[in-house]
Amino acid sequence: MKLPFDGVEILPKTRHRHSIIWLHGLGADGSDFEGIVPELGLSELLGIHFVFPNAPVQAVTINGGMAMRAWYDIPDMAIEHNVDRRGIEQSASLISQLIQHEMDQGIAAENILLAGFSQGGVMALHAGLLFPHKLAGILALSCYLPTLEQLKTKRSAANNSTPILMAHGVLDPVVPLRAAKAAREGLTALQYPVEWREYVMEHGLCLEEIKHISNFILTCFNA
Repeated sequence: MKLPFDGVEILPKTRHRHSIIWLHGLGADGSDFEGIVPELGLSELLGIHFVFPNAPVQAVTINGGMAMRAWYDIPDMAIEHNVDRRGIEQSASLISQLIQHEMDQGIAAENILLAGFSQGGVMALHAGLLFPHKLAGILALSCYLPTLEQLKTKRSAANNSTPILMAHGVLDPVVPLRAAKAAREGLTALQYPVEWREYVMEHGLCLEEIKHISNFILTCFNA
């Protein structure tokens, strides 16, 4: 079946048993994290279908209104304020369609993991914790959570115990460490099981982090 919208996918070489939907950051596209798959060192026996969707193209206010791939607009340099909730909800609907697409292939929601970097991490948290069926896990990299208050009333009980890995660079100049920690503290206060990792890096990934991501995926998939 054709994906609900465009992007990159890597099909499993064995029977399809698990799915990972990985969401890119602002201005990137679905190919941005395609190269991480071999670095994760995951067994082909897990049968993972990797989906790297493209965000819609839209004008981004903080970038002078330039059109680029973005899951939502960022109106202000103070990223936690003046939040484009409408844009976040629209993208969450697209992500839900992608999850449902995997479920329609016979993959249980509990075998589907959402991952995202920066804006994509925001969307993984938001869409994942509102999704009505329990997911395998949520991987939130170098991100924050501007919809925490909304989550308090609209959260899905199905994902109350879904494992979450948050990872962040202590030198991040794009998403301040304090914003990520505020998200972690807010999620922990809501009793979500959050694993926190931080690294001496800026806004990106490092080898140590990739190892932790791989271990997290294996745990979520009971491997």
